[in-house]
Order: sequence, then structure tokens, then C-alpha cells
Amino acid sequence: MFYKNLKTTLGIALGAGVLWASVAAAEFPTRDIRLIVPWPAGGGADAISRKISNIAEQDLPKSIYVENIAGAVTATGLIQMTNARPDGHTVGVMTYDSVITLPRGQMVPGYALDNMKLIARVTSEADAIVVSKHSGIESFEDLVARARANPGELRVGVAPKESGPYLSVMQLEKLLDVDFNVITYAGSSSAEAEALLSGELDAAISSLGDFSGLLSSGDAKGVVELTSVQNATYTDVPTLKSKGHDLQTGSFIVLAAPANTPDDAVETLEATFKAAYDSAEFQDWLAQIGVTADWLGSEEVGPWVDALQDKTFTLMDELGL
Repeated sequence: MFYKNLKTTLGIALGAGVLWASVAAAEFPTRDIRLIVPWPAGGGADAISRKISNIAEQDLPKSIYVENIAGAVTATGLIQMTNARPDGHTVGVMTYDSVITLPRGQMVPGYALDNMKLIARVTSEADAIVVSKHSGIESFEDLVARARANPGELRVGVAPKESGPYLSVMQLEKLLDVDFNVITYAGSSSAEAEALLSGELDAAISSLGDFSGLLSSGDAKGVVELTSVQNATYTDVPTLKSKGHDLQTGSFIVLAAPANTPDDAVETLEATFKAAYDSAEFQDWLAQIGVTADWLGSEEVGPWVDALQDKTFTLMDELGL
């Protein structure tokens, strides 16, 4: 009788546990979702993250709030994300540096992609060369001619060594047979935008979306985009392919959660962000700032990251970086 009663009691307890788990999953989210952007406010990653989260939260019973936690080339914010309770209520934003620069350099103890569960890729952005109005440069040809006539003098701003833009400028120097005065800026592209505005830089490399404010005001001009596909928004900015060179580089936005986040929570997050991504509001906004909508779901984004790492690390080895 004891064992029979014990079996019945355990059965009830287990059933209750399954029921509770099902209810908990069905009720997700139970509190506001924290979206960690590992760059300072004001950059392209921050703007995209805020826009899509503002739309996404309209389909949720709770809000999504953005928290900027910069430092260590995105590692500071993303480590906080991976150390959070893995219940779906903390999400992180990953960029090129999160996927390439940090794993390549193994520079931050405790940072590893294995500690994350990837949710989706939202956008991709080709790198571009943008020049300050103070530079007097009007075209890609002007930029190349100036660099060749004045080796080591043309000031080009990029993110720190081993970042995507840094890798781009190294490839461009080799491809164009020029020698730039490369100046690195920690943090988001907002620091480079300020340097372009003041005339501290002649040019900078990042996405056109990152410099959309300066481009619209006329304080900067895009002279080439490092891609083979013409930007549908910035139709006046030629592709590098159209100039006879084949080089395609750029960044992206990937959403991730702590590694042990339940699949049900990840599925809800993926579906919610996909609905926001598909909205006319988000698609129209991306077109206005010149960023490419480029969705990959949770099943596709992991293999894509693996392939990107293999290709980029091989290139870095060839360049001695």
C-alpha cells in the first residue's frame, strides 16, 4: 500500500511539474525582456536593435527594453547576457566583432559562442568608404589618386585591429596599391562620425547606415560600397565591383540568448522578432537608412556563422593578422 500510495503521489507530482512547465512556457514572457546592445547608444547596431524591439514588443504582453553595455569589443555586454538566467528574458545583440574579432583573438576570458543560443540574423550591411566634406574628395577615383600621391597621409578611420573595417582597409591597401594613414577608434561608429564631422578624418570605413545622419546632412559623402550589389537606397554610391575590383566585406545584426534558454522561449522570441522584421514599418525604415534586410532563422544562422568564421580566419592568416 505504501509503494502504491508513493507511486500515486509521485505521479501526481510529476504531472503537476509537467503542467507547470507547460503553463510557464505558454505564459512566456512573464516579465520585461532585456535586450543588451554591446555598443554605446547612437550607432547603427543600437538604432536597428531599438527599432525592431519597439515593433516586436507590440505583440508581447510585456515590454522589451534596450540596455547599452559597451566594452571589450562587445564582450562586456555579451558576457552579462550569457551569465543571465537562461529563461528567455535576456537577449543580446551580436555584430561582426562578436562573431569574428573576439573568437579569433581569444582576448576575453569567459567569452565563447558556445555560451550562446543563436536566435536569428536580422540585417547585413556592406562596408563603405565615406569621406568628410572637409576632405575635398568627391569620388572613389579622387580618393585613390589622393592616397597614391600622398602615401601614408590620407586619414582613414576604422574600428580596432582585427575588426571587420580594419580587415577591409588592409585588403583595400593591397588591392589598390595605396598606403593610408589608418586611425582606429574604439566603440561604435559614432566616434568616427564625429571625427568626420570635425575634419579629424578624411574618410572612414563602416556601413552607409552607420553614417546615415552625416550623409543626409551633406557633412559626408559615400564614394564606394564594398560589394557587388547596388544599394537600393544610396543609388549614388557606386559598388567596388563597378570600379573593377572584387571585394565584399561588412557586418550584420544577430540576436542570441544564453545557451540553456528553453527551446519554447527561443521559438517565441524568433517568431516575435520575425513578425517585427516582416512588418512594413521595419522594412520601410531599413530602406530609408540603406541597410539590407537579411533574415536567417535559428536553424540557419549557426551554420552561417561557422562558414563565415572559416572563410574570414583563413583570410586573416593570409594577411598576417
